[in-house]
Amino acid sequence: MAAELSPHLLSEKHRPTLDQALDAIRTRAYWSPHPEHPKAYGEGGAPGSLSAAEGKAAFDAVLNTRLDLGQPGTDGWTGGEISPYGPVLGVEYPHADLDVLLPAMRAGMPAWRAAGPETRALVCLEILARISARTHEFGHAVMHTSGQAFMMAFQAGGPHAQDRGLEAVAYAYEEQIRTPQNADWSKPQGKRDPLQLRKSFTPAPRGISLLIGCNTFPTWNGYPGLFASLATGNPVLVKPHPRAVLPLALTVQLAREVLAEAGFDPNLVALAAERPGEGIAKTLALRPEIKIIDYTGSTAFGDWLEDNARQAQVYTEKAGVNTIVLDSTDDYRGMVSNLAFSLSLYSGQMCTTPQNLLIPRDGITTDAGDKTYDEVVADIAAAVSGLLGDDTRANALLGALVNPDVKARLEAAADLGEVALPSREVANPEFPDAVVRTPVVVKLDATKPDDEEHYLSECFGPVAFAVAVDSTADAVELLRRTVRDQGAMTVGAYTTSPKVERAVEDVCLDESAQLSLNLTGGVYVNQTAAFSDFHGSGGNPAANAALCDGAFVSNRFRMVEVRRQA
Repeated sequence: MAAELSPHLLSEKHRPTLDQALDAIRTRAYWSPHPEHPKAYGEGGAPGSLSAAEGKAAFDAVLNTRLDLGQPGTDGWTGGEISPYGPVLGVEYPHADLDVLLPAMRAGMPAWRAAGPETRALVCLEILARISARTHEFGHAVMHTSGQAFMMAFQAGGPHAQDRGLEAVAYAYEEQIRTPQNADWSKPQGKRDPLQLRKSFTPAPRGISLLIGCNTFPTWNGYPGLFASLATGNPVLVKPHPRAVLPLALTVQLAREVLAEAGFDPNLVALAAERPGEGIAKTLALRPEIKIIDYTGSTAFGDWLEDNARQAQVYTEKAGVNTIVLDSTDDYRGMVSNLAFSLSLYSGQMCTTPQNLLIPRDGITTDAGDKTYDEVVADIAAAVSGLLGDDTRANALLGALVNPDVKARLEAAADLGEVALPSREVANPEFPDAVVRTPVVVKLDATKPDDEEHYLSECFGPVAFAVAVDSTADAVELLRRTVRDQGAMTVGAYTTSPKVERAVEDVCLDESAQLSLNLTGGVYVNQTAAFSDFHGSGGNPAANAALCDGAFVSNRFRMVEVRRQA
């Protein structure tokens, strides 16, 4: 039977989008095919997409059901997700017998490899298109597994995640076609006939790719690795975080549907949900069939994967200590406002949220006059309080704490130093069981040895340290030490001095950290745009890969050559 999604149909539908994505990663200009506004979906919006009401209804319909993916080797059912907002999701997922599932996944590899880079890329774009059509449904799924407020879950878990997946497909396609499929080789031999060979070059996938999902951004952090591996010919086994299964399970469901319609084995993408307390990530990571691993999470487990999963190419995004150097500014109000938003967004539960604010103890120069260390800290605290003073707005920005560990760290932080801004509890009328807290800002001193252990380790969540330093030069050196020893996903600086700007930039170039300078408007240090910004660098301890560049995709396949006598 002919495939419902023929190569011709896929090309007609998605090749223009692929070409635009390829252009975007070369120019680094703004571009996105996935609308950010909720009204862009449903009637009058993207054709075939679910409206807000339809997306909510689709999410509600999957609750308290069994999500049967039709996978081989299912030996039972598991679930147990509880929304950070309180409700029990009640969804059950297939639990896999790996000795059955993994061989079934490998069985589809030859045909998928033979399809070639373009067809694989276009199939991936069809998967992304179907995910996009259900963005409203995915928004609720991400909200109720991550604790993000709905608008953030809709955007970061929907169009922004889809952009990152498409970006990975574009890089994967470009790297695979860098070498031609065929080449005629002729070496002159003087008076003798030339030596002649006909050569073919095929991107050969490594094997099964394991995606170990995270709790806070299941789709945004998951899609780059998933689509980079699938587009380079590798089957993908998705192992979600136990608290955030639903968004990735729905992704797997759509991927299997598209693969089957395109004439490929749906087992090229499968789900590995775990029973409570089972902890199958280590078991999976050491299986000989697993040749690629994508992981986002704690440094401890990321380091373990890098040290022990020797049979696999491992890509990790771990923890870091994100730092802002405050030297001077010509827009004090804008700086303070920008920092307040950056510290508050999603309760600081982003790997890019700034933690340490390095402020000279003698203060900084600004367009509003010289400001002492205490004044700067007090003004940042006041800006956070003002931003989050209204509970409705606070809920929309903060979301809910994703797990009890974040709450415990937040509460413990108040005992680490002088509290410049205490955290407060915010009531959520729609979800009374949600744990919502505003950030705490704690004063620390870089010259006090007891404080060092606090600001030189990650305190994930709504916790900021205002670290007093002797001078801007000391701040720059502490920045260097922090990035080198602890890693950083983001670095920021505020200065009107070209000399200081160069010094901070040199640190970030030396230590491979992504830098944002003098952000005072609507762009924030903890946000990155697909096709233009690199998320992480792969060059410091926070992560060994960047989302997304050529290095993120090129080692997921190897070029295999066949030479024939011409």
